[in-house]
Amino acid sequence: MIRFILLQNRQGKTRLAKWYVDYDEQEKQKLQGEINRIIVYRDRKHTNFLEFRNYKIIYKRYAGLFFSICVDTTDNELTYLEMIHLFVEVLDSYFSNVRELDIVYNFHKAFGILDEMIIGGEIMETSKSQILAALRQVELLE
Repeated sequence: MIRFILLQNRQGKTRLAKWYVDYDEQEKQKLQGEINRIIVYRDRKHTNFLEFRNYKIIYKRYAGLFFSICVDTTDNELTYLEMIHLFVEVLDSYFSNVRELDIVYNFHKAFGILDEMIIGGEIMETSKSQILAALRQVELLE
């Protein structure tokens, strides 16, 4: 199960945070800071998986953003690494070459993409075309 998803830049600013487990605000801030410090300064020779408390953090860097997912220790790391890549591909298709500012100013659309892919901390949709079609339907209603 996914505990949370973070999109952070190299300076430690969280650009998007989706929480699937209830944490208080102070704990959320602490987790964001700890995870950023760990992954930003981690050597590129290491894997994109790391043990964190009683969970696993799977992360991937795209341009200036770090996409991080916290999952249970028994979950398959490669599944979530692929999910991160799919999320980036959908963002890239939706925003036509996505940039950090696209996520900052259109965070509600980025949350919509995540909501199409993940429900209640579980991956529900992995088809890029299905996700984009659902987003187009929502745009027609707006």
